[in-house]
Amino acid sequence: MTVIRGHWSLDDRLERMLREVAFEVPPGAAAVTVRLGYDRAQGVLDLGCASPQGFRGWSGGARDTYTITEDWATPGYLPGPVEPGTWHVWLRLHRVPPQGLDYTLDIRAETAAPERPAVAEPPAAERPPRRDIPALDGLRWYAGDFHAHTLHSDGTLTVGELAALARGRGLDFLAVTDHNTVSHHPELAALDRGIALLPGQEVTTDRGHANVFGDVGWVDFRESADSWLRHAHDHGGLMSINHPLGGDCAWLQPLAERPRVAEVWHSGWWDRRWGAPLAWADAWRDDLVAIGASDFHREGSDGLPGSPTTWVLAEDPGAAFGAVAAGRTAISAGPDAPLLVRLGDELLALDADGLVLVRPGGARQVIRGDRVLVPAGEGRHRLETHENEVMALCA
Repeated sequence: MTVIRGHWSLDDRLERMLREVAFEVPPGAAAVTVRLGYDRAQGVLDLGCASPQGFRGWSGGARDTYTITEDWATPGYLPGPVEPGTWHVWLRLHRVPPQGLDYTLDIRAETAAPERPAVAEPPAAERPPRRDIPALDGLRWYAGDFHAHTLHSDGTLTVGELAALARGRGLDFLAVTDHNTVSHHPELAALDRGIALLPGQEVTTDRGHANVFGDVGWVDFRESADSWLRHAHDHGGLMSINHPLGGDCAWLQPLAERPRVAEVWHSGWWDRRWGAPLAWADAWRDDLVAIGASDFHREGSDGLPGSPTTWVLAEDPGAAFGAVAAGRTAISAGPDAPLLVRLGDELLALDADGLVLVRPGGARQVIRGDRVLVPAGEGRHRLETHENEVMALCA
């Protein structure tokens, strides 16, 4: 066992936030286990790992221990060869008080791999009936969520448990976007829970978060936000700006090119009479594609999957990313909430009796009835209450 003790100061954090602590893995090792100790009442240190071959995982502040073996790894980390040589513990100095923060690293390179922890996955959940929305030229409107977390970062559910919860809520697809890792991606393809589980990762920094969607490989959060966007473009993915007005994780990153997709409606938009998210969307770019997301971590925190719900007009639920790229989206407060979707040259307002349709130029009309067709114009439309509370958005 190797024990490393140190002290991080506030000056250290300001000079360079991400630090690498080197350690050696001898030939013949079958497992690496790292334990981080510090006073969590005083600060926050985020945890990750790199081997001689590169990125091996990230758990941020969610864990203080990880194990990596050939066949399995702690959620958030990548199993694979335990190659000999110089490895690094990644420590991001997320919160360091003025007096500094002492830390200890206990590192073990073991010749026998510990037994893999057992995980019992739930069966597929029953799905509520789908809403009656007509098809359009072979495409259908599907309900989903573009932002959720599991045990692979700071969520509390396994991938299977999250899938069961989302399907039980009436969702057709769910993007699983754990922080700064892709360790969850193999599970998405392996699980069949009656819901399309789509690969994503939330690229997470102190100056803003972005989702990169698609099976594009790991995105290096240590690099600039422009590099995240290039990575997404080069590998056939999409990048979305997350919760751009979200408190201490609001978007503050400089960008040479602004992504077209943004999480305009986040579960943290508690008072939807507050127009700042819509004003931000209008200022971001003229052709913005708005999506919504729960940012689910655990029950009782954030929103449940589908709060809000993003609807996509697509060939099937697995084609949700393509629908977003084409701008075919709508957002509602939940799977059964008032809804506004585009059907060619018309808008269908569902369960919206008494709500106000607001057109892009500001013209308004009251919706009378629970299933109403009205002419559609160019641009983003919305439904709101007489008190200007946003109830639905439609591209």
